Amino acid sequence: DRIVVMNAGVVEQVGTPLELYDSPNNMFVAGFIGSPSMNLLKGTIKAGAKPSFALENGPSLPLGKVDKAHDGRAAYYGVRPEHLILGKGGIPVEVSVIEPMGSETQLFAKAGTQRIVALLRQRLAAKPGEKLSLVPDISTTHLFDAETRQRL
Repeated sequence: DRIVVMNAGVVEQVGTPLELYDSPNNMFVAGFIGSPSMNLLKGTIKAGAKPSFALENGPSLPLGKVDKAHDGRAAYYGVRPEHLILGKGGIPVEVSVIEPMGSETQLFAKAGTQRIVALLRQRLAAKPGEKLSLVPDISTTHLFDAETRQRL
């Protein structure tokens, strides 16, 4: 089956459900497909020897391979809530709300001044204000141009 994602009468992307989920063409599709929706964090690409993404008013996030031409470019870092796990060396966050949902836990937090949601497969006894570290699966992250909102 194929899905057509439209925004105000304009076709944004056509593809199978998994194509849209795994490779959204732009931020609209990225935020539209999936629940909870993809985290879209604003910042700047740093394409040095060890590529990273510097969040606006916050920490740096790990990046996989990135084109050197994108160095210094304003962008959005997309990571789905289910592609984050607790661990050392990840995104430092401050817990806002914990929602236990049986086999899963939704974690609502702040990375710098930006909100982030994680869908964890474990129970969590953290309290609001507590500091944790969320590690993204780099193979599933996305970069979107800040101006055009298109996938880089």
